[in-house]
Amino acid sequence: MEQKYRVVVVGCGGMANSWVEYAKKRPDTEIVALVDIKEEFAQAMADRQELSCPLFTDVEQAVQATNANLVFDVTIPASHYAVSSAAMKLGCDVFGEKPLAETMEQCNQLVALADSTGSRHAIMQNRRYDPGIRALRELIEAGSIGKPGYIGADFFLAPHFGGFRDAMDSPLLLDMAIHTFDQARLIVGADPVSVYCQEFNPAGSWYAGNAAAICIFEMSDGSVFCYRGSWCAEGAPTTWEASWRITGEKGTAIWDGASAPHAEVIAPGDQTGKFMNSYEAISTELKTYPNTFHHGCLDEMFLSLEEGRPAETNSRDNRLSMAMVLASLESAKQGRKISIADFIGAE
Repeated sequence: MEQKYRVVVVGCGGMANSWVEYAKKRPDTEIVALVDIKEEFAQAMADRQELSCPLFTDVEQAVQATNANLVFDVTIPASHYAVSSAAMKLGCDVFGEKPLAETMEQCNQLVALADSTGSRHAIMQNRRYDPGIRALRELIEAGSIGKPGYIGADFFLAPHFGGFRDAMDSPLLLDMAIHTFDQARLIVGADPVSVYCQEFNPAGSWYAGNAAAICIFEMSDGSVFCYRGSWCAEGAPTTWEASWRITGEKGTAIWDGASAPHAEVIAPGDQTGKFMNSYEAISTELKTYPNTFHHGCLDEMFLSLEEGRPAETNSRDNRLSMAMVLASLESAKQGRKISIADFIGAE
């Protein structure tokens, strides 16, 4: 098969292995260059993945030398803006790791650049492609619990990473919360309107910065999304997908982040005069997908190119998930509720 996608992989750290392994399985895709600011890292990736493509330390040189048309941006967050903008200016489509960029201004500029160049720009949100969250979304979309009014996500874990996270000012919100925020948007199909956030560092924390936060979002469908999280919560851990409760007009959906979601809804029949209504259970089954998580998201990204449409996690849409993170930080800093629309347009 003709190699339709000529890929330059930028950033050859550990995360890039999943991207490279995926690309190697596609008959329509060829990795034509590896790029890293340290050439020895690119060489190590080439050796590990048995690639014979040329190595570069500059993305522009790599694209121009190989006639690439697609860039995988798997660099550190501080490099996403520079790498993705350089690639789009050279006419490449870009699939990038999260976050979209480090500031709202940079996010806005990347979205504008994608519009002006016509390049497709999509961001990795691997947790959208968990069969459990897809089942939960379908449960809500089917109207099983009626119109949602409240979405609650609890995220309580105690990972002892060591390294840079231990020294960050806001490790939970900056490094992890975007997954749960993006999941909330997917589950109920609504976007953030405002946020009030308080972040703090609980007793017993080994992080230098704030490792816990409570965020209250007003959503565009009139519901309220409440996020409660901690990265230094020893004992009784949730899953990495969080523990969810969505209440609606007719009932409540529950997902523990691991097993199949379920719901309890008002039972059919006359409930007149009852102090507490009777309920019936609704179960779900997890579907089987060709790929899940990272590779599931990459499936969607490539399919969007084939179909000539924006990917589900395109940068214009993903900017709203990133705004939830950045506006939460700003709310905590100012001690007040922040309008998401004003925040996106303010920078």
